[in-house]
Amino acid sequence: MADDEVERADDLSDRDRAILQQIFNPTLPATDLDQRSMRENEDDESADDDHDDTGGILRQKILDLEAEGVRAVEKEGDAQKAIELFNQTIELNDKRASSYNNRAQAKRLLADVEGAKADLEKAIQLSKGRGRVARQAFTQRALINKLEGRDDLAREDFRKAADLGSEFSRLQLAAMNPYAAMCNAMMTEMMRKIARGETDQ
Repeated sequence: MADDEVERADDLSDRDRAILQQIFNPTLPATDLDQRSMRENEDDESADDDHDDTGGILRQKILDLEAEGVRAVEKEGDAQKAIELFNQTIELNDKRASSYNNRAQAKRLLADVEGAKADLEKAIQLSKGRGRVARQAFTQRALINKLEGRDDLAREDFRKAADLGSEFSRLQLAAMNPYAAMCNAMMTEMMRKIARGETDQ
């Protein structure tokens, strides 16, 4: 590889590298790009389309409990504590889709896949399949389906999440396309031959 090509490769952003990794290695696990994509707009209250009518002090208490639950998982690694906190939010308002979505994530961490699936169904139902919470729930359910070998269901949920704006799900759809995987393998082999100076004559 020429020096100017190395310099151009060094100029790539982390996001660009993650996308190229996904293109050339579609069967590898997702990168940190996936985590950023799954969290997009997470803190944007205007995007909080839970369709709940909780107001004032009660709503703030629910938001505080949810934030505490997220911290319990992310900072303390305590998914069980998070589930208990999300249970409290559901007791305060059982119509809030994000509480079910958050609890599903914590349940997945504890390998309670059936419990997570039930919570994701509820989150999708309450969000009416629209908005940020539905996008996250469809993505989570797609990941579960993919891990369980139900690729058709995974593709369907990734497609729904992508339609709602999930870049991660769009990339997963492309990676699951068998024609794209075949083209990527051919392109990778061609690039390796070029890098080694081999040419077909």
